[in-house]
Amino acid sequence: QVQLVESGGGSVQAGDSLRLSCAASSRTFTNYPVGWFRQAPGKERLFVAAITWSGGRTNSADSVKDRFAISRDNAKNTVYLQMNSLKPEDTAVYYCAAGTPSRSDYIGPNRLMYNYWGQGTQVTVSS
Repeated sequence: QVQLVESGGGSVQAGDSLRLSCAASSRTFTNYPVGWFRQAPGKERLFVAAITWSGGRTNSADSVKDRFAISRDNAKNTVYLQMNSLKPEDTAVYYCAAGTPSRSDYIGPNRLMYNYWGQGTQVTVSS
């Protein structure tokens, strides 16, 4: 089992930056690919970015590709989402999710490939 805890959300102005963190309880977390998803009120949960177990490859949605960056520090069992040039449309609850060691290189948008989810952290961007 892997327990994930997100932090770093908050209320900011358009153009500001935030860094979200996803901390894991298990040392085997280093074997898991990790993704970030977000869900705005009344909308489905959407893929934002993901990173392989090693951090060697990343993937991100077109809507955030030039503004957000995902990274990980396996020594700290933590994955980060650096969000720059935030826009009001980035407002959502952000969730991190861990995949499975048997697919440690999967970094796609399919939510079903991610087995463990955090409780989410709210990001609100005002204009």
